[in-house]
Amino acid sequence: MTELEKGPQGLRRGRGARERILSASQQLFREQGINQTGMDQLCAVAQVSKRTAYQHFAGKDELVAEYLRRFDPDVMPEVFDRTDLTPRERLLAVFDLPMAAAQDDITPLCPFIAASVEIPDPAHPVRQSAHDYKKAVAARLAEAAREAGATDPEQLGEQLALLLDGASARNRALNTETFPTAAAIAAVLIDNAIPAPGQR
Repeated sequence: MTELEKGPQGLRRGRGARERILSASQQLFREQGINQTGMDQLCAVAQVSKRTAYQHFAGKDELVAEYLRRFDPDVMPEVFDRTDLTPRERLLAVFDLPMAAAQDDITPLCPFIAASVEIPDPAHPVRQSAHDYKKAVAARLAEAAREAGATDPEQLGEQLALLLDGASARNRALNTETFPTAAAIAAVLIDNAIPAPGQR
């Protein structure tokens, strides 16, 4: 019975416990936050015993870190890896992702921001994951800005990353749509950062 386990009610659950735990964490962390989600509740939703959960994850911190790693491991490939868009269009398409998520009833607060707010220790591994992800987003924006011909692509990448995060936080705080306004501001920043063809 190495491939089977017993759930909270003693029922055989079979393979897939790790994926169920991660799926439950995605649901619960998004809906009620990391700190408000206890392991007992998480195990009940995942239909695994606590023993099984701790066989897959040494503790809640490890589970949160894996949850973040799986959220967007390739840093927005649905935007940055698109060959049908120009670099400028890719920069603007970043602001469409949260709006698409909102149509699927997902509140577009970046989970990396949410984790950073909930975990105050900057040395915590979860905070380090959030730090690394945010730096990677800015780097991918800067890369697209460079391809678009921006005079200072790193600066434009940082500006757009800040605008994206600000729109995410403001959207949650006000419970109103902020990304169309952010996209309009982004268009101005992009146009100001890219010289006209005759000026290059």
